[in-house]
Amino acid sequence: MIKRKYLLPDITLMILCLGFFCGCSMQGQDTGPEKIEPAGNGPGLRIISLAPSITEILFELGLDEEIVGVTGFCDYPDEAELKEKVGSFSKPNIERIIRLKPDIIFSTSLEQNPVVDKLKTLGYRVEVIYPQNMEELFSNIRDIGSYTNTAKAAEDLLEQMKTRLARIREKVELIPEQERKRVFIEIWYEPITTVGPGSFVDELVTLAGGVNIAYDAPRRYSRFSPELVIRRDPEVIIMGYMDMKGRWAKALKERAGWGNIKAVQDNKVFDDLAPDLFLRPGPRAVIGVEEIYKRLYGSDNK
Repeated sequence: MIKRKYLLPDITLMILCLGFFCGCSMQGQDTGPEKIEPAGNGPGLRIISLAPSITEILFELGLDEEIVGVTGFCDYPDEAELKEKVGSFSKPNIERIIRLKPDIIFSTSLEQNPVVDKLKTLGYRVEVIYPQNMEELFSNIRDIGSYTNTAKAAEDLLEQMKTRLARIREKVELIPEQERKRVFIEIWYEPITTVGPGSFVDELVTLAGGVNIAYDAPRRYSRFSPELVIRRDPEVIIMGYMDMKGRWAKALKERAGWGNIKAVQDNKVFDDLAPDLFLRPGPRAVIGVEEIYKRLYGSDNK
């Protein structure tokens, strides 16, 4: 079994930060001809980010100089790697945070709650950013813009994101419901784990015109029976891994009974999509939707 240094015990957390799950930005991968362009500048605040997705938002708002600390999982853009590290995602180092004298700290929820409570007790301003869907992400970006005096940059970023989503929506609307591709998203292999209803990734699949075969999974991020995958026969399988591109798709094809799945027979098993494009709830999620769409329907509309 291939071990990962970023495996955390809480599967929801693993998905949210992607720093945990893949800890990867897949630098250099082609993520489409259009990039989300940063805009605007903050007013000299001292900012610490405790999650990769939040770090990406801050950089997109032009707050490079204001960011004084990030976690070891904050790896995108490249400039994030140069920032001082304040510990891991699951165990931020309070002493390092205090030493950096931040004006504002951005965190997520769940596993970071104890650190958030401690920092608030010490008198620090902590803003919790934990979007569960695209609308909440839009709202959070607007909030961050307000907190950092980069409201105009936030609105510009939101306009870019919404415009790109609208382009995909126009294409998806041309595909009859009965012709939309059945999709299985695998985010872990032992045990097999996928994205269920109400998850951020499930929404991205829907926006891309896919039908998630794990529509009745008991949790947003849940174990899923391999026998049920075979029975529901997905037409496309996307694997949320980074290590050794090509290896994961090959390993999946060797699983007992999976050779009969349509996605396997049609060579529609993809392990080449940078996981942080669809597992991190940040600005690049719109690129994730575009890339999922390409794997479902190709570069051109039907």
